[in-house]
Amino acid sequence: MSTKVCVVGGGPAGLRAAEVATAAGAAVSLFDTMPSVGRKFLVAGRGGLNITNTDTGFVEKFSGPGMPSEIWRSLLSDFSPESLRTWVEEFGIKTFSASSGRIYPEKMKSAPLLRRWIARLRSQGVRFFPRHRWTGWREGGGRRRLLDFQTSSEGITIEADAVVFALGGGSWPVTGSDGTWQEKFSASGIAIHPLVPANCGWETDWPQEVLTSAEGKPLKNIRARAGDAVGDGELLITAYGLEGGAIYSLGPALRENPVVVLDFKPAFSFEALMERMPVGGTFHLHEAFERCRIQETARVLLRSRSAQWTSRETFAAGVKEFPVRLNRPRPLAEAISSAGGVCWSEIDENLMLKKFPGIFVAGEMVDWEAPTGGYLMQGCFCMGTRAGRAAADFI
Repeated sequence: MSTKVCVVGGGPAGLRAAEVATAAGAAVSLFDTMPSVGRKFLVAGRGGLNITNTDTGFVEKFSGPGMPSEIWRSLLSDFSPESLRTWVEEFGIKTFSASSGRIYPEKMKSAPLLRRWIARLRSQGVRFFPRHRWTGWREGGGRRRLLDFQTSSEGITIEADAVVFALGGGSWPVTGSDGTWQEKFSASGIAIHPLVPANCGWETDWPQEVLTSAEGKPLKNIRARAGDAVGDGELLITAYGLEGGAIYSLGPALRENPVVVLDFKPAFSFEALMERMPVGGTFHLHEAFERCRIQETARVLLRSRSAQWTSRETFAAGVKEFPVRLNRPRPLAEAISSAGGVCWSEIDENLMLKKFPGIFVAGEMVDWEAPTGGYLMQGCFCMGTRAGRAAADFI
């Protein structure tokens, strides 16, 4: 079989690349190892499909070793948050902005959008080949590439003029995003940073008194800090450690030094807490809790180190800076996303592999990361847009 543009991977980046390449006039075939495309897209929508964000500092949310300083500003100019929102509404699905700036489809579901998107792609001529696991590539005639796939019954070879790989990271492997492509890319001489968990919980050794009184309970309206990185929001005390949005954005810093410092009263300064407690006399922890209105879960953590809080000064300092040493992130399979992947030094501004002209990479398989809140989804759509257009231009 021969095709003009071959897209390998049916997540948001791959589907978007197929859409853009088709719109540019290319004949596109899309291959995916799963029985149907968009499996991780559906998982992302279980708690409400957060497609993008109104954040004016969008560009600053992306990070990655060796990442070109202006690459995301450029990628977002191809397909901005406003463009993504308009694109969703073209399917007859209204969107709304939450108070946090997060943008959701009106009914917050991913399945209706995915169904309409696939129907549009089929109507535009994109051919879908599910249950095709990519097993490698070879040189074809001229600048063409030969791609090998394994189906349930046989191995087949596809000849393509241009290829977009959008094989995902390593989180949620049950959706097909299992990271097995790393070995094949490395064998071809492409520099890879191993995939690691991102946007995930972290493990620590809680004292038994914390587990007995606080496991499964939230820490609300707190601030978490690791190095210079700060995350606001909520955390959950779990049997293994900490989970929640306030720690997700701290991944890069925590991988450097796994200590998170919690501020249980971010709206109050040290001085404001001091003013709430009486001057002189014996310090009583229970009275300090009441006067400073410390939430119950935070009280449990503070009680676990009660010997340190001998005065209003030490107590106020502990409320504002409560360090927790972490052991490790949760396993990659549990993470919302992954960091690591194809190094930026291996690709040009069009996301084409420098060593293999005509082969493009997009989405989570490139070494970037971003916090939850619509940034991950927007990033995949942007990269798919760039790679799809560049693949069509290449041929």
